Amino acid sequence: MKTSIVFLLCISVFPGFSQGRVVGEDEIGFAECNVFFPGQVPPEGFTEPFHVKICQQYNKEPRFATLYSTKDKIPLYSAFKYTKPAQNEEENWLVEPQIDDPENDLHEMVHEADVAGTVANLGANQALTSDYVGSGYERGLLNPSSLNEEDFQMATYTLTNAVPLSPSLSKSWHRDIGRVVEQALVPHCSKKDHLYLLAGAIPSSTRVKSKVSVPETLWLAACCDAPQGWSLGLVKKVNDEKSLVDLTVGELEKQLLTGVQLFKGSCGEDNQSQEKTEAILQAVSQIRSGEQVGTSDNQEAKDSGLVRKVAGIIATPFIKLLELLIYVFVELVKFIFYFLWLVIKWAGATVLDGVYNLWKGVVSYLKAISMVLISIPYDVGRVIVNIFLGFLQIVQDVVTLTCKILSIPVRFVLHLAAFPYQSICAIPSVLKDIATGIGGTFSLVIDATAALLHGFYYLAGHILKRFVPKISSDD
Repeated sequence: MKTSIVFLLCISVFPGFSQGRVVGEDEIGFAECNVFFPGQVPPEGFTEPFHVKICQQYNKEPRFATLYSTKDKIPLYSAFKYTKPAQNEEENWLVEPQIDDPENDLHEMVHEADVAGTVANLGANQALTSDYVGSGYERGLLNPSSLNEEDFQMATYTLTNAVPLSPSLSKSWHRDIGRVVEQALVPHCSKKDHLYLLAGAIPSSTRVKSKVSVPETLWLAACCDAPQGWSLGLVKKVNDEKSLVDLTVGELEKQLLTGVQLFKGSCGEDNQSQEKTEAILQAVSQIRSGEQVGTSDNQEAKDSGLVRKVAGIIATPFIKLLELLIYVFVELVKFIFYFLWLVIKWAGATVLDGVYNLWKGVVSYLKAISMVLISIPYDVGRVIVNIFLGFLQIVQDVVTLTCKILSIPVRFVLHLAAFPYQSICAIPSVLKDIATGIGGTFSLVIDATAALLHGFYYLAGHILKRFVPKISSDD
């Protein structure tokens, strides 16, 4: 939710928002940006896992394609078509959130300050503005803004299209490429919209702030995919700003990764128009020689060039300081807006919580009242039923007491009437019991007398048996 709101604020502050979509692995080539390659077939041979395909867009339209190295944190090439020279250059630098955080919900390029803290590992796989501040390098565009117009130009100002270049080399590269494309290539391609351009860089081991690779070579490959077409390669060594070597696309491919093929079918290199190729090479040679003549026409030109160079050296620290101050000011303004947004969000959340609690209390109150109103008829009916049941209990108790009171005399009379009968009837039983007792007594006396006599008899016999044999034995 927070990320989406920040993104909406960015759109409102920066109209014509630039977009850069990371192309998925399940998509063919560069998806909708395949139109920037001859036959819609991108270069082959760039297969490292740290190579990321980006379809650079602006105002929801594809503007050019970029193959980005998350290892070197620079683009390996940008593919584009020539539109026409730019009328103005308004820099508006952006970053690609999905390169660092593929799981985030931002599928479009945004300003670096607007996603600080919302994109995980921002800067882990791509260069940031902070990597260039105070480094002595500029953000050199592979796809030069000067060769694009309007929306195409605005789309070029992304850090995924920039490599670290010294200020003088950046100026030399853009000047040379601009003149070659406009004066040598465009006039010799019968269909301007069939002129396909690849601008690339070969990374080196030199790093800016131990992070962003400084290219050792800049190159341009052009293909006129039209009848009597042609292809051409140009190379500029970083350590020689005045160098500009023309070569075939096949020769250029040998300086890149093994197995690289920049154009499908080498853009008809075997069947290209020799006449146009020679005319292009002659134009490139004139541009090259024109630069040399222009730098040695007379001593006055040298002196003025020296003065401009010295002035540039003196002014560079102040310009960099001004850029830093502007950057700090912009970041401060962004922070203030972000802080105000947090305050508004907190206040809104507080108000919403209060309204929610108030609504919850009102609902609970209405619910309680409804329950009470619903229970009133039930309670009244229950009271009436209890009163009726109590009345019936009273009637029952009165009837029971009356019956008990009335039943006392009746039982007494019945017992009194039955007494003589029961007394007379009991006399035979009593006499029988008396006779039984007397008979039992006589029987007991007789039994006792018989038992006593039997005892005396037994005793006398025992005595006689004990003493009479002894007397006989003595005699």
